[in-house]
This record gives sequence, structure tokens and C-alpha cells, in this order.
Amino acid sequence: QVQLVESGGGSVQPGGSLRLSCAASRNTFDNYAIGWFRQAPGKEREGVACISSYGGLTNYSDSVKGRFSISRDNAKSTVDLQMNSLKPEDTAVYYCAAGHYTYLVQGLIRYLEGWGQGTQVTVSS
Repeated sequence: QVQLVESGGGSVQPGGSLRLSCAASRNTFDNYAIGWFRQAPGKEREGVACISSYGGLTNYSDSVKGRFSISRDNAKSTVDLQMNSLKPEDTAVYYCAAGHYTYLVQGLIRYLEGWGQGTQVTVSS
């Protein structure tokens, strides 16, 4: 089973940018599609963006489309999430997870693996 570790969170003012990184522990990283999810206090975990195993397909939630960009480097076993034009409603703990691309697009969390501890993103003035 792949293990993932998130990093790169922090505090930023509205309109600012952050870049999150998801690092994997297995050398079979390129077998997995990877997705970013977030969970705000009192809310359910929601999908943000996902990318297929070799990066040819990406998908974004409507709330981040045009502001966030997901990419991966299989040689380094990492998936990054570039977040621009951040809004207070982007405040959440961000997680990455691995699985089939279709499951990630559909947000079928119970079929995903590798959940890390998450990284906090706070957008506030």
C-alpha cells in the first residue's frame, strides 16, 4: 500500500498563493492516480483536484477551477497542487490520496488509500 505525506501548507492573505506537495513512499507511485482533498471544520471531506497515473488527465472541482493546478513528477514520486488567488473559503486541511482515476473523480473516498496527516491551509486577512 502506498503511503503519502503532504507538505507546503501555511497561512496566506486572500489573493495569495501556496504550493502543496504530496510525496509517496513507494517506487510504484506511477501505478496510481493521485487526488487532493480538503476538509474544513464541520464539513465533509471534498475532492479538489486529481491527476491520472502518467499525468495525461486532470480534473478539478468547480470551486477551484481556473485557480488551482495539479501536476506530478513520477521520477520524484510527487504530486503538487499550485493554489493561486486563494479565498477564505479555501481554508481547510488538505490531504492527498491514491487510487483509480475514476474513483478520484467521483470522490469515492472509501476506495482510496495512502491518506496522510494532511497540511493546514489558512486564508485570512
